[in-house]
Amino acid sequence: MAKDISRRSVLATTVAAGAAATVPWRSGRATEAIQIGMPCALTGSLGPIGQQMKRGAEYFAKVQNAKGGLLGRPIEYIIEDTAGDPATCVRKAGEMIERYHMPLLMGMTLSSEALAVVPKLADWNAIFVASDNGDGRLTASAFVPNFFRANTSGPMDTRTVALWLRQAPYKSFYALGMDYAWGHDTVNSFQNLVKQANRTFLGSVFSPIGTKDFSSYILKIRQSGADAVFLVLAGDDNNAFLEQAHEYRLGDKMQLLTSTVELAAIRTLHDATLGLVGAARYCSTIDNSANKQFVADWQKAHDGALPDIYEGEQWQACQILAAGIEAAGSIEPEKLRPALEQVAIDSIKGHVAMRACDHQAVQRGFMVKVQKVADDGLLPQIIDVFPADKVTPPCRKETYDD
Repeated sequence: MAKDISRRSVLATTVAAGAAATVPWRSGRATEAIQIGMPCALTGSLGPIGQQMKRGAEYFAKVQNAKGGLLGRPIEYIIEDTAGDPATCVRKAGEMIERYHMPLLMGMTLSSEALAVVPKLADWNAIFVASDNGDGRLTASAFVPNFFRANTSGPMDTRTVALWLRQAPYKSFYALGMDYAWGHDTVNSFQNLVKQANRTFLGSVFSPIGTKDFSSYILKIRQSGADAVFLVLAGDDNNAFLEQAHEYRLGDKMQLLTSTVELAAIRTLHDATLGLVGAARYCSTIDNSANKQFVADWQKAHDGALPDIYEGEQWQACQILAAGIEAAGSIEPEKLRPALEQVAIDSIKGHVAMRACDHQAVQRGFMVKVQKVADDGLLPQIIDVFPADKVTPPCRKETYDD
């Protein structure tokens, strides 16, 4: 179950943003809940993604608690809205650790939030398992031992698209990204991969989070004369751009590529997403027995709705954290950290293994295209799958050697 913290109920002695005081880990009785802090962007432009993460975590807790929880203890998520603000995220993460004496964190919707939190983890003596954060620096230049990324990273998304483009007819590219850490990092990775493949990168533009009118950006993209435009957008921004691009018939001029194909956008925009091609960190149409069972169970619990990208990624992250806790027999960071470094599971995305050298979960890359499916309307259909060793960058790097 999830618990929302009232701002008025937070202790006056909580850890403030930027504080460096060490918070000791204090174990509770074995019958007490295993509490996991999730400071998420539940409102704002990326609120829909945070809501997906929340649903994924709550559903995992419900399923796992029905099986007896972890180590004989129920799982409880402490969830609070950050509105996507890094300083708020740091403050609320510190408050959760101080108030609930928990050593476990998940959530954090924006990479900028995660990048602000990871320098505090050692002082807090807390483990953070990411389920969404894409910025490549988190497992490279900004790596800290108490951070683990269970999800596909931005460079891995981009690498998947780049591998697919090697066999596609497009020769020139433009890019549009959200103007914050994930957007810049992913566009930069794409630019490098395009040049590495001896294709032409014509330029890029970045839109502030919360942009509603993309007409000027669409004009720049059209005027570039590119064969394809690479989009690094999410949430409400993604929906606004795709809707307006459809109105301006941008898809008639060039192929729309995206770092992540979101089911939420397809549900909202319908034909405005038809023909969209891109990477999918998770897709309900992944063909393996674990995913088929997960999708069927999810639909039973959610009125027939299919799980979206970040619901699937959150589920996988919860599985990885749970496997680490079970292997360690503890949630104490000193015991959990080495256990997590050895975790390997057969996930809804196939085999996924945590890499000890940089704490990146190694996993396959999926390319999808939005197509009409009989009786089901529009769905992202898998058009190619790339092996994990080709998709995951070398240890603590954001770039690839080939």
